[in-house]
Amino acid sequence: MAESTWEVAEPRKLTFDDPVTSLNVRVVNGTVNVVGTDESVLNEQGGAHLEISQVEGPPLIVTRDGSTLTIAYEDLPWKGFLNWLDRKGRHRSAVVSVAVPAGTEVEVGVVGAGAVVSGVRGRTDVRGVSGDTTLVGLSGAVRADTVSGNVEAQAVTGELRFHSVSGDLTVVEGAGSSVRADSVSGDMVVDVDPTGEPTDIKLTTVSGGIAIRLPHPTDARVEVNTASGAVSNAFEDLRVSGQWGAHKITGTLGAGTGTLKATTVSGSIALLRRPPAEDGPYDSPSPSRAGTAPSDTKEL
Repeated sequence: MAESTWEVAEPRKLTFDDPVTSLNVRVVNGTVNVVGTDESVLNEQGGAHLEISQVEGPPLIVTRDGSTLTIAYEDLPWKGFLNWLDRKGRHRSAVVSVAVPAGTEVEVGVVGAGAVVSGVRGRTDVRGVSGDTTLVGLSGAVRADTVSGNVEAQAVTGELRFHSVSGDLTVVEGAGSSVRADSVSGDMVVDVDPTGEPTDIKLTTVSGGIAIRLPHPTDARVEVNTASGAVSNAFEDLRVSGQWGAHKITGTLGAGTGTLKATTVSGSIALLRRPPAEDGPYDSPSPSRAGTAPSDTKEL
């Protein structure tokens, strides 16, 4: 299939009849919205479609090369994306919405822009210099790298990898068994209820707070520690140790088939227990409350 290119300097809609299996979007300021949709629905609508509803500054270059669709600025490469700095960036903005087959592999890079990716079953890779990212209903492997942007993952069932300097991570209704996250100063709130595979959670931050909510019962070997922060624990089977300075929460929950490790230097850590559904709603903790023990926890 021959390569096709469009230069978009004003609002425009494009529809692509041939299959799209790979999507790459890179914008500065504005918004990116990627939706994974069943192919039958897309076929009824004429195929994958793109709407650029706002463009300020230099035009966006839309390229269709085989089954790969790219929407990006010409001077904003994917390689080295997180190191991209350009004073002219403040004079550009775009609002981009793309509907692609749910199995598409998605790469989104944003500088100062918000991004939403939903309904995708293929691999998703998001890189953000700033601007918040929301991930909803993703079942493929997910990697999110940010400098200062926050990431919220809701109902994500694939493995999740997160890396940030100061951005926060919030996982809501996480059904995936594997979460690996590290940050320098960002907070982490991870609410998981994995099904199938054993729990595999590893969280690391220097000064950020960590709050983890697990289902009860759960099966995991637990090793949680902070060098100088407070800890709180809602599980009677786990042991809290340390009187001054460093604190640890260790032990085995259930059969111990999974792994939970969390480390912070100066931040606080809270282990929370998800109540049975029939007990009614339960408020998720906020990062700023990570060191506050709920009524059914033990704090040290």
